[in-house]
Amino acid sequence: MTPTRRPLQRLLSLACEVETREVTATLASFVLILTLMGAYYLLRPVRDAMASNWSDAEVSWLWTFTFVFSTAAVSLYGAAVARIRLQYLVPGVYGCFALSFVLFYLAASGDTRNTLIDKAFYVWVSVFSLFHVSVFWSFMSDCFSRGQSKRLFGFIGAGASIGALGGPALVTVLAGTGGVEPLLLIAALMLVLTLPVIALLQRQQLKGLAQDFVSSGRDELATIGGNPFAGFAAFRDNRYLWGIALFLFLYTAISSFVYFELKNLLADYDEGRRAQIWAAMDLAVNTLTVLIAAFATGRMANHLGLPFTLASVPVAICGGMLLLAAAPAVAVVVVVQVVRRAGNYAISRPAREMLFTAVDRETRFKAKPVIDIVVYRGGDMLNAWAFTALTQGLGLGMAAIALIGAGIAACWGLTGIYLGRSFERQYSPRSGAPNS
Repeated sequence: MTPTRRPLQRLLSLACEVETREVTATLASFVLILTLMGAYYLLRPVRDAMASNWSDAEVSWLWTFTFVFSTAAVSLYGAAVARIRLQYLVPGVYGCFALSFVLFYLAASGDTRNTLIDKAFYVWVSVFSLFHVSVFWSFMSDCFSRGQSKRLFGFIGAGASIGALGGPALVTVLAGTGGVEPLLLIAALMLVLTLPVIALLQRQQLKGLAQDFVSSGRDELATIGGNPFAGFAAFRDNRYLWGIALFLFLYTAISSFVYFELKNLLADYDEGRRAQIWAAMDLAVNTLTVLIAAFATGRMANHLGLPFTLASVPVAICGGMLLLAAAPAVAVVVVVQVVRRAGNYAISRPAREMLFTAVDRETRFKAKPVIDIVVYRGGDMLNAWAFTALTQGLGLGMAAIALIGAGIAACWGLTGIYLGRSFERQYSPRSGAPNS
């Protein structure tokens, strides 16, 4: 242990149970997700502000297109995983997204706003919103072991919330004065800045960061090979992965219902004001998330176990939905939204990512995006149309929708308990293996 490393480790130990050899990689991972989420949160309020210009049916169609494009993107990514060395795969994904936002900036810089470009941007940012974070966590589950993930993923995930604080702060300052187009260039630059951080993490990985990982060969950054569509086949045949997919699908049901309610409530505001409101909500959510993720999630998972950790947020949301059914007010919807998103970022997402440290490398890079992106966007699509049918078709009000949401949240919690028990029973480190 070097003298310069000793105080840094002591400082990190206040937040998570980190070992000396993990300090550099933990901080690099923290900075990487911070930068990625900062870029996304520059774009998210711009995207969401556009949604209030369109009807529920129009947004449902956009979510349908997002599902189609996401499925195609995952298929192309599977082909890339099979043929491109991991050394170039992860940075290549972020470089391509950076280029795409530069192109959108050029397309949006004309004298007139084009509705088709706006809707294309909405869909593409929705694809990016899951793709960039899915690739990040695939990378993390490949760098760190099962034991490390339970100790460190909560703290690393807190970096996402800190990055998400900076993005909305810039939006609130710039959206009302200089317009939203320059935000696209700033987001592209931030994605480019992730490339040297990824290179540092890959060097740490080659030095043996995860001492109890399941290795796929001597060259840890080699091409994975195999069938480009192996991820779909692995997902189809694995009950454990089906459980993760169900957990995610039930989460999308809750998030879709709350999103549509908020979208409709904000329809009376102009676009700039909507962007500022969405950004202010992001600030509130991520401020709360930082404290939970940095100081509580890792200890919760390591000492109380994954069943408790995965079920905690669904139980809270179930209670919130019952409260909303009893008192259907705007303020309650906002509170449920904040709790849902903060709980997901601080607890549910890191805990769900821990589940993937128990599978092999091909599953991490091929099957995981099928769940993170195709299942997620499929859930968005189905739940968007379900919300439209319940409100515009059956005419259900907020209280009735909340009761349905409470039932969904209860099923979500039971699924979390099942997954946590499966992980700890089937995929705990073997007797005598290091639980680092």
